[in-house]
Amino acid sequence: MTNLRIILLIFLIICAIAVSFSRNLLVSIVIYMAFSLIMAIVWLILESPDLAITEAAVGAGVTSILFFVTLKKIRSIHTTAEEDKDE
Repeated sequence: MTNLRIILLIFLIICAIAVSFSRNLLVSIVIYMAFSLIMAIVWLILESPDLAITEAAVGAGVTSILFFVTLKKIRSIHTTAEEDKDE
């Protein structure tokens, strides 16, 4: 069990660093989702299933969906501005 905890901790650190250095916003969102899912597993190992369910639902679910929608809105506004500039 200790080895699993160490591996999950290493994955959490890797995800945090990868999000910091990622230049692509879509990749950053996917890494954030992975971070939230790993954190949910950590909560399960720490015998806190209520926090694990909340982390999986809110962290990896709702927040990631909001990030995807926001990214789509930003890119659609950006492409509309580029189309207006081309005309």
